[in-house]
Amino acid sequence: MEPKTLFDKIWDAHVVKQVEGGPNVVYIDRHFIHEVTSPVAFLGLEKRGLKVLRPEKTTATPDHNVPTINQHESIKDELSRNQVEALKNNCTKHGITHHGLGTEGHGVVHIIGPEMGLTQPGMTIVCGDSHTSTHGAFGAIAFGIGTSEVEMVFASQCIMQPKPKKMKIAVNGTLKEGVTAKDIALYVIAQISTSGGTGHFIEFAGSAIESLTMEGRMTLCNMSIECGARGGMIAPDETTFEYVQGREHAPKGEEWDKALAYWKTLKTDEGAEFDTIYEYDAADIEPMITFGTNPGMGAKIKSSIPTGDDLSGSDKISFDKSLEYMGFNPGDQLEGKAIDYVFVGSCTNGRIEDFRAIASFVKGKQKAENVITWLVPGSKAVEKQIIAEGLDKIFEEAGFALRQPGCSACLAMNDDKIPAGKYSVSTSNRNFEGRQGPGARTLLASPLVAAAAAVTGKITDPRDIM
Repeated sequence: MEPKTLFDKIWDAHVVKQVEGGPNVVYIDRHFIHEVTSPVAFLGLEKRGLKVLRPEKTTATPDHNVPTINQHESIKDELSRNQVEALKNNCTKHGITHHGLGTEGHGVVHIIGPEMGLTQPGMTIVCGDSHTSTHGAFGAIAFGIGTSEVEMVFASQCIMQPKPKKMKIAVNGTLKEGVTAKDIALYVIAQISTSGGTGHFIEFAGSAIESLTMEGRMTLCNMSIECGARGGMIAPDETTFEYVQGREHAPKGEEWDKALAYWKTLKTDEGAEFDTIYEYDAADIEPMITFGTNPGMGAKIKSSIPTGDDLSGSDKISFDKSLEYMGFNPGDQLEGKAIDYVFVGSCTNGRIEDFRAIASFVKGKQKAENVITWLVPGSKAVEKQIIAEGLDKIFEEAGFALRQPGCSACLAMNDDKIPAGKYSVSTSNRNFEGRQGPGARTLLASPLVAAAAAVTGKITDPRDIM
C-alpha cells in the first residue's frame, strides 16, 4: 500500500464521489453554525422547499454579534438582535441543537465544539466561519465555508471541494520560557507570509508541536488560515485522547475502544509525500507581536520594525501604507511603545488555559492606569471555570474587567470596538485595518504579551517581569 499523509487518510475516507476533472463531493461529519452566515442559507433552503437533511449533525450558537455585558437584556442593535433571533427560530424549525445566549452551552462556536466533545479525530468539520481550522488540532479536517456551501451541507450533508495540496510545517526542539503556541503561529506566518500556505492544508509536526497542550494546538490550527492555507491539523496522540475522553458527546464504553483504535491509525505514514515542507527550530522562536495590518507583519518583541528597504513595487506601497495606518516608522523599536487597550479572548485565545496564564502573570500586580482591559471568556463553561478557580478575584484585584462570552473585540460586529487611533494589544487572529473598529490599531500577541502590556501600559517582553 502506498504511504499516505494524515490529511489523505481522512479526506479519502470521506469522498462520496469524484467529479471527473472537477472537485470531490465530500461527506461532512459535523457542521457548526452561528448567527451571521446561516440566515441566508436557511432562506435558500426554504425557497427550494427543502429541510435540513441531518439536523443531528449540526450545532448552533450565536457569537459574533452578541454583547459581552448584560446578556440577560434584549440586544440593543437591531440587526444583531434580528440575526440572533433568526438563528434560534431556524434551529427550532429544523430541529437543530441551539446553545442560545445565557444558556450553559453558549459560547464562541470553535470553543464549545471541543469542550462538548463534538470535535473528534478523523472527522470532517465545516462552519461558515474562516477559523473553523481550530478543530484541526484534534486530527480532523476542518475548514471554513461560504453561505452557499452552508446551504449545500444543510441540504445534503456533503460539500463540493477541490482537494488541497499538502504542506508540512515541522517545529523541533524545546520552546523557550514565555514562548507560546500563539508565538509559533505568528513566527511561522512572518516567515512564509500571509499567502505562503495558499492552496494547501497544513500538518503541523515535530517535537515542539507534540509538546503543546490541546488548547495550544487549537490556537496554532486556528491561525493556520492566516498564512492563506485552507486549514491546519495535528496528528492525534495521548494528549488528544485524554482531552476528548469523558466529554459529553465523546464515545463511551465499547464505542470509545472502537473509536480509539481507529484514531491511533491517524498519522502520516513513513515515506508519505508532501507538496511543500518547512522546518523550524523552536529555539529561534521568541515572544512575538505584530506591527502592521496583516498577521504576517510580525516581529520578535525585542526587535525593531523592518525598514522595508528590501521591498519594491506593490509590496513596498502596501508596507508603507500599513505603517502609516499604524502610526509607526520603519526601524522603530517595538518595546516601549505605549498602548491603550488590551483584549484577551476570541476563538484563538479564549480558553481556560489562556486565562490561567494571565492570572498567574498579573497576580499581585496592578494594570496600568492608561489601559482599558477586556477579558472575554470564549464560552459559558470557561467563564464558570474562571470563577470556580477564583481567577476572577485575581483579575478584579489587578483592575481587570471580566466580561461575558462572545467574539467581542476580535471583530467590530458588536459593541466592543476599539476607538479610532487607539492601540490594542489583542490575543485575537486578525489585525486588518478597521478589524477591531474604524481606525483601530491592532497588535496581535499571546496572552502573556497582552498581560505584560496591560501591567506596564506599553509593549513589554513578558520574560522581563515574569
